[in-house]
Amino acid sequence: MSYPFEYGNETLWDAGYHGGQLYASFVQGAAEFLEVPSGLTPTREGGCEVDPAALQDFTARMYDLYCSTNSDVLRGLMQGLLVTSLVLMERVGTAITLRPEHEACLREQMTAFAHSMA
Repeated sequence: MSYPFEYGNETLWDAGYHGGQLYASFVQGAAEFLEVPSGLTPTREGGCEVDPAALQDFTARMYDLYCSTNSDVLRGLMQGLLVTSLVLMERVGTAITLRPEHEACLREQMTAFAHSMA
């Protein structure tokens, strides 16, 4: 069973059921914490519809927090969520500007995640 993330008629990520649910749950919790919409709307069929503009805003806010904290724990908690969101954004043709000090590491992780999110 899968948990698809869709934009219109396009499936951006046909996640495994548990992985997709966990990602969607993490996004919802982070969006509540950041006080912004997540950009993900659960569907009746069991998956999420992606709103590119809202996902971009959510991801930008999460990245701002990621950049502004000195807490290794907070960064570690956010990293997988951030990278997965960056891959989804890339698949809908949106992006945020990454700071030079983070860009190489995050892009490397995005490549690895994108490969397993195929």
